[in-house]
This record gives sequence, C-alpha cells and structure tokens, in this order.
Amino acid sequence: MTSPNPGPGRPKDPVKRQAILAAAQALFLRHGYEGSSMEAIAREAGVSKLTVYSHFSDKETLFLEAVKAKCEEQLPELFATRDTPDALEAQLLSIGRAFLRLIDSPESLAMHRLMIGLGHSNPALVQLFYDAGPGRILGELERVLRQADQRGELRIAQPRAAAEHFCALLKGGHNFRLLIGLAQPQTAAEAERHAREVVGLFMRAYRAG
Repeated sequence: MTSPNPGPGRPKDPVKRQAILAAAQALFLRHGYEGSSMEAIAREAGVSKLTVYSHFSDKETLFLEAVKAKCEEQLPELFATRDTPDALEAQLLSIGRAFLRLIDSPESLAMHRLMIGLGHSNPALVQLFYDAGPGRILGELERVLRQADQRGELRIAQPRAAAEHFCALLKGGHNFRLLIGLAQPQTAAEAERHAREVVGLFMRAYRAG
C-alpha cells in the first residue's frame, strides 16, 4: 500500500472520522504514542488502514487532531463562534467549569503524564501536544479576554498573560496533586465552588473601573 490517499474530491465519512479519533485517543493513552500504530488504530476503529490515511495523512496529524477534538468536546464555549457576547462573568464561569472537567479527567491526567515522560525523548511530539491542546486553549481564551477588553468590560493590557493567570488559578494545587496521585477528584460541589471563587477573583482583578 504505497499510496494511501483517496481519489480527488472523494467525500469523507464523518462517522468514520469520529470512530478513528476515538480509537486514537484510547490507544494513545493505553499504549503511548510509539506503541500505537496506524494499523492498530484502524482495527480499533473498525475501518481499514486506507480509510485512516484518507482522513489523516500520518500518525502525527492523527495525534494532533485527536487532542484538538478532545479539547473542543470539553470546551465548546471557547471554540464556538458567537454573534453576540454573553454576560462575561457567566461566560467565564462556563469556561471555568468545562476547563476543570477537562484537566481533572482521567484521560487528561493520563495524557499529561505521558507527555511528561516524553519530554526528553520526543520533545517535538510534546510541542505538538502543547500546540494542539493547552496552547490552543490559551489562544482561544486570550481572544475572549481581548474582546472583553475591547468592549470595555475588563481592562487587560496583556490578554495572553491574563489567560494564563485564569488557567493557573483554576488548576490551583489540586490538579498537581491529582497528577501525581496524591488526591481524589473534586466533588461536583467542590469544583463548582472553586470555579466561582476563581471567576470572582479574576473579575475583581481585571474589572474596568
């Protein structure tokens, strides 16, 4: 199989694409990046290897798209296009809740542990992960905060730094303890209280006037 690309103009099956992404997410977490072949992902997804290559040109591309898809699934508030802005505090609270669900999920914790282990042996892959996941989230949050500054709702001279502050406050110390196995997941009430505290603190720090 020397030419896995489909013919020009052939439509892609979105159901098969989702199946491939789900299989890739599962296998990358279960076996690591190097231990997950395109053949194994095709078997897990119930499609042919040719179909996998027709949607994703190589394993790096598939990995990147799998990370992106997971972020978009968990944080639709950031990646959706809006015609009119919601009330900012409610929007940030919605983003905060979703961000906590994402970073504290078993899948996210396992992926971060995997990337930490690959930091020295495969820094290029770790950079891909950062750009597709954490970096992309920060970029979208930066856009939300810049728009809030332009509307005069907040006063933010450096939206990127403010986005990093917001995410760091949400992570707090609990996420790190989860990452190293020294904590249990927060209850729904604990997570809600933490998200509200962070949004309140953030709004007080950057509120216009």
